[in-house]
Amino acid sequence: MTLGFIGTGAIAAAMVEGLAPDRILLSPRGASVAADLAARFAGVTIAASNQAVVDGSDLVVLSVRPQVAEAVIRALRFRPGQKVLSLIAATGIDHLQDWIGLDLPVIRAIPLPFVADRDGVTPIFPPDPDVAALFDRLGTTVECETRAEFDAMAVGSALMGTYFGILEIAVDWLTRQGLPQAAARTYMTGLFASLGGVASDSPLDLAALREGFSTKGGLNEQVFRVFTEQNGATALTTALDQVAARVRG
Repeated sequence: MTLGFIGTGAIAAAMVEGLAPDRILLSPRGASVAADLAARFAGVTIAASNQAVVDGSDLVVLSVRPQVAEAVIRALRFRPGQKVLSLIAATGIDHLQDWIGLDLPVIRAIPLPFVADRDGVTPIFPPDPDVAALFDRLGTTVECETRAEFDAMAVGSALMGTYFGILEIAVDWLTRQGLPQAAARTYMTGLFASLGGVASDSPLDLAALREGFSTKGGLNEQVFRVFTEQNGATALTTALDQVAARVRG
């Protein structure tokens, strides 16, 4: 199966890296990224145009910004028998099918940069065996049965910046206490990575893990108590609600 990418941004590039040496066609959009990928991977070819990508592909991956998606997609001529994989945020399948102009199967996905290392967890909707097999090669696929499930995972993916922001705040605080920044960063990133591994591997729910890692009356319990008392939990929930409103349109 030949994959064709319309748009060659960071996520498309991460997918190509993880899927190499598959047969992959790239659009000329994002010329420098496309040229780098074609130079590194023998199976990657830069097509002359977006239409040439569609013409030469079995699975067409739409990886353009939502603001330009309609204009880009309406200009393309798809053919019966193709399948479309959309990475376009906050753009429903009904809109995509209307712009495509054919009743083709359209699957949405939320791949993250980790797919480059074949370590991504990627939600897709609706379930599809071909697309699931594709993302299983890039880590793990989560097949969503409803759009509501898929949209909720899209909201969850918006926490990446906050994750790094919390690390940034903690490292800055440790540095102000006199710890060298390199040491502070090494310690905190290692701590967070280890905790992520525990959360991933443990059968316990997260509340039980929080309590298990918080001695009664101890320091961990104190930090979480202050976090909730100072409306940290409320602020996070409000942010997620606001992102959900954008995702759901």
